[in-house]
Amino acid sequence: METSETSTSVKKIEIGAEFKKEFNYNQEMVNDFARISGDNNPIHLDPIYAATTIFKKPIMHGMIGAGAISSIIGTKMVGSIYMSQNLSFRRPMYVDNTYEAVVTVKEINAEKHIATLTTDILEKSTGKPCLIGEATILNKELF
Repeated sequence: METSETSTSVKKIEIGAEFKKEFNYNQEMVNDFARISGDNNPIHLDPIYAATTIFKKPIMHGMIGAGAISSIIGTKMVGSIYMSQNLSFRRPMYVDNTYEAVVTVKEINAEKHIATLTTDILEKSTGKPCLIGEATILNKELF
């Protein structure tokens, strides 16, 4: 869906607008995220430990994947304020695999300048959802 341009040259975002970002992370990036977040669960960092789990190899932190959603909101919906985000983790994400974050405008309350977004992470090769969610953002210029 196309966005409309106002007299001040700010493009309004409409219901149905969709934004995508393809991404992948290597183990070094996952290690950095573990260091920054303090989440040193061996399921993310230790291949010997991970081999003993149902995943058989290290999985990425779910929140590192969710960072791609934040990236879309921050770069495609500039000036937005995150009000809420819920996430449901459906499938593990692995290093060096390619994923696609998809953010879609579901609802807009123009009077309050608030939008509800669907926020999904899909495995690029299969299209299967790894993470699904919904966010609420505030933006006085876009909505």
